Amino acid sequence: MKVRIGIDVGGTFTDAVAINNDTYELIGTVKVPTTHTAKEGVAAGIVEVLHKVMEENGIRPEDVTFIAHGTTQATNALLEGDVANVGIVTMGSGLQGAKSRSDTAMGSIELAAGKFLPSENVYVDTGAAQDVAAAVKSAVQELMGQGATSIVAAEAFSVDDPANENAAVHVCAELGVPGTATNDISKLYGLKIRTRTAVVNASIMPKMLEAATMTERSIQGAGIKSPLMVMRCDGGVMTVEEVRNRPILTILSGPAAGVAGALMYEKLTDGIFFEVGGTSTDISCVKDGKVMIQYAEVGGHKTYLNSLDVRTVGIGGGSMVQLRDGKAVGTGPRSAHIADLEYEVYSKPEDIVEPRLTGVRPTPTDPEYACIQCTNGVKVALTMAGAANIAGYVRPDDYAYGSREAAEKAWKPLADNMGCTVEEAAKRVLAFAAEKNARVASQLMKDYQMDPRNTVFVGGGGGASTVVPHLAETMGHKHRIAKNAPVISTIGVALAMVRDMVERTVTNPTDDDIISVRREAELKAIQNGAAPGTVEVSVEVDTQRNIIRAIAVGATEMRSKDMMNQKLGKDALFAIVAENLGADKAQLRIAAENGPMFAVQYDKVEKKLFGLRKKTTHPLRLIDEEGVIRLQKNNAWVRQSSVAEWEKDAAWMLEELTEYNDGGANLPNLYVVLGKRVIDLSGLSSDTQIYSLGNVELAGCGAQEPLIVAATKRVDA
Repeated sequence: MKVRIGIDVGGTFTDAVAINNDTYELIGTVKVPTTHTAKEGVAAGIVEVLHKVMEENGIRPEDVTFIAHGTTQATNALLEGDVANVGIVTMGSGLQGAKSRSDTAMGSIELAAGKFLPSENVYVDTGAAQDVAAAVKSAVQELMGQGATSIVAAEAFSVDDPANENAAVHVCAELGVPGTATNDISKLYGLKIRTRTAVVNASIMPKMLEAATMTERSIQGAGIKSPLMVMRCDGGVMTVEEVRNRPILTILSGPAAGVAGALMYEKLTDGIFFEVGGTSTDISCVKDGKVMIQYAEVGGHKTYLNSLDVRTVGIGGGSMVQLRDGKAVGTGPRSAHIADLEYEVYSKPEDIVEPRLTGVRPTPTDPEYACIQCTNGVKVALTMAGAANIAGYVRPDDYAYGSREAAEKAWKPLADNMGCTVEEAAKRVLAFAAEKNARVASQLMKDYQMDPRNTVFVGGGGGASTVVPHLAETMGHKHRIAKNAPVISTIGVALAMVRDMVERTVTNPTDDDIISVRREAELKAIQNGAAPGTVEVSVEVDTQRNIIRAIAVGATEMRSKDMMNQKLGKDALFAIVAENLGADKAQLRIAAENGPMFAVQYDKVEKKLFGLRKKTTHPLRLIDEEGVIRLQKNNAWVRQSSVAEWEKDAAWMLEELTEYNDGGANLPNLYVVLGKRVIDLSGLSSDTQIYSLGNVELAGCGAQEPLIVAATKRVDA
């Protein structure tokens, strides 16, 4: 049996999971304390948990087909200000050079309250310098003399001509100092944001270099031949070598792993995912089966780092109850472990003896939080976990389930002060927490135009049941707790990569032969769960052996995947669409299909002016064979097509749906569906662009391969 291993390095514990590579079933889990103080750093804990999960589940090194770890190290370094001093070498000449000097002067970037990332600049006039390399070397040495331990090379328009930036990084390597070129961080224009992103990257480079090297050596020392991968903030994984170059990509990878793991088990089309820990809840949005992405911010400043749109609320299972005059007035953000207190709900009922309500301030500036002092010396915090258990939201099979009897005994003094029952007091505290979470969840749904009627709340993390059931009830949403919720992040790490290879013997291969093999490898990766758009394909042509080899690597798709790859029947698919649309299943029809995908529509008639006028629209739900809705449109035109016929069908839609106004032609949004891939051709300005881009995407496909072509007017999108 081939096995995938995922390791998640948290602030307190390091978790490992073993997953069956064929069925994605969970084989086993292990948890050890994170080794912050060890000589090898967190790498020591990674090795310990790896050996433990392999020994306990009888896994041999040769059985491990994939191993990856997620780490909060980069995020923590920024939050704690544990970063390197960065020197910026700005290159340019003339007026453009003067502007570049201004755009790259970062000064001290605030990372968190009272935590700053210092930087210094030296300008190199490439127009005046007789030897640019020598001038850059002098600039780097000057910055190192000022205390810089990591360097950024920045030049305007380096995304078009990276020669000078790359040469500067080469100089850094010769001098033994880590170097980052802005063009390696992003290919987008905008020198200021590109430089800021590169500076953040450079600031964590030395620490991450050391940790990555130690971890890689440790994995190799365990006899595992599979290369170590590291979780990225967009839900994929990358090689250790890439971590050495772009450690910034590991920032916020924890929440990304949680969503990736949850959606491997949950058939979620539109939903809000809550990963609940002891102190906080990370909230993210899933729309059309995809997790929403945005540019990450560091210290309130935008970067060119693509990451999940994750919003954190200071509410978790261990969140304590704020007190004023002996009564509950709020929940969080402090948690029990910050106050060095045990949870009341995980105590023994017999230990709660003659409880007395008292207050505690974890830090001098904190408000007062509720805790219980017993006559036998036991002191415990009143927590969200206790409130949820008392109110009946935590089931016996939930990770957060504890002793309701102990919790009720501990909460009675507070309830007495508030003049209510213990359960009423618990529900008031849950309501304080729900107010905070609801504000963020509502804003997410508003930002991404989610329909509350179809938006399901899904909980992950050990504290999921302490937050999500009550919140969903309060906001009127359906909810569920994800399978294997307590280790959902670690599962996400284990399942975060898809790799496929196609080899074909072809004598004197043509361009079409090469494109065909490339496309086949890409489609195989997509079919096995890689997200379209993340797949990168490398092609090798062995002329001596007449072999074309294509290797496709992509991030695991951030959506559900049936572990047994079970396909649903059309009746089951219609039931899912009918519920989503709020329509009668009998009204639905399949307008087009291509094998794994179905375009389901119905005629929606709306009466206006007391029934005198009728408006008919044709809502579209593009659903795959596993029951995941991939595209939702209010009114769409759909045609069954093929690779040979798609241009003709697209031309008909363009002619019928293009609208003309003073600004010229307003082309419709056009979508071509190939297998499970939705090729988005909307937003282009001419039919020529649509045909050219579409043909590139379809290159190498057989002429009779079935396609779905769909279009909407811009206003109906």
